[in-house]
This record gives sequence, structure tokens and C-alpha cells, in this order.
Amino acid sequence: MNGMEAKEAGTLGRILQVAEKEFLENGFRGAALRKIVKKAGVTTGAFYGYFKSKEALFDALVKKDADFIKGIYDEILADFAQIPPDQQEQSLDKYSAMGLQRMFDYAWEHKRSFRLIAQSGSGTAYEHFLQDIVQKDIDSTERFYRILESRGTPVERVDPMVEQLVISGSFTAFFTLILKDIPREEAERGLAQLFRFYRGGWNNLMHFSGH
Repeated sequence: MNGMEAKEAGTLGRILQVAEKEFLENGFRGAALRKIVKKAGVTTGAFYGYFKSKEALFDALVKKDADFIKGIYDEILADFAQIPPDQQEQSLDKYSAMGLQRMFDYAWEHKRSFRLIAQSGSGTAYEHFLQDIVQKDIDSTERFYRILESRGTPVERVDPMVEQLVISGSFTAFFTLILKDIPREEAERGLAQLFRFYRGGWNNLMHFSGH
């Protein structure tokens, strides 16, 4: 990296560092570009050389990590769908636990991004980040219902309103646990307990045994 490239990288780093603090303190809507520009020590013109808008600036801070988490979820669902239908019931716990652990590992290492989304995402493209993941899980649950029913397995379908509340609650708890200021070992224990708690309820409703 030559001197000019190092200077550019330093300027960009300052902008992102100041922006992260501004967004966390004031939310996306309350964050002021003029404050970010001033605190970063750049001109407005220089700022727009890096980012075309406040939205683009927020994107630069969180998009990669938000997309990666959703990608992990989609990958686990795709892998699970490849399992023969008559084996999916026995594989559900394994794939659910594996998916949650992979999401946890990544989110724990990139919690700054998810803290920004959780605390400051209102008014951005990430405002419904959690709801988007919840909807993915609702859709995958519906597909699983249909597979079980097509095989003649008795299933007690959860009322849609209750299903929404339960799944939303599970992912809210998941990200809340990650963002707590606690040692990783404690968070890992909490994750294991959350998984057993929610999975036990689903297994009971779906009349699974031996899980």
C-alpha cells in the first residue's frame, strides 16, 4: 500500500468509526452527516467521494454481516431440503442445532454490526432484519408440516399467530443473548438451553418422540 492508498484507507476508517458511534448514540434517523463529517475531519465533498448517502454509509457498516447471517440460514435450509423426506424428522434437531451454532459463531465475532442493526436499524433497509429471518423460519416450518402430513405423520399445526410469536421470540432471544455483555461460555450455555427449550415445545406439538 502506497502513501496515497494508506491515507485513503485511514480516512475511510475514520469515517466509519465516527459513523458507528453516531448511529449508536442517535439512531439512523437522528444521526447527522454534518456531525460525522466534522468529527471525521473530512470535507462534505470528500465524504461523498466515499458514500453517496447516509443509507450507503450504514450499508457499509452492516450489509456484509447481515447478508452472511441470512446466507448461513439459507444454506442450512437448502442442505436440509436435500435429505430424503423419510429421514428429515430424525435429522431436524441436528440441522437446527448446526444452523444456530454457525449463526451464533459468526454473529458473536461480528456483534458490532448486529448491535447497530438492533439499536439503530429503524429507518434503514435493515429495519425488518429480524422479521425477515423469522419469516424464513415460518416458511420452512410450513414446508416441513406438509412433508410430515404427506407421509401420514400426525401433526398438531400451531395457530399462525402463536407460531409467529414463538418463532419471533426465539430469534429475539437468540440475538439478545449474543449482544449481552457476558463471557462467551455463558452465552454458549444460554444458547444450548434456549435450543432445548424451544425444540422441546416443537417436538411436543409435532408429536415427535425420542428427540
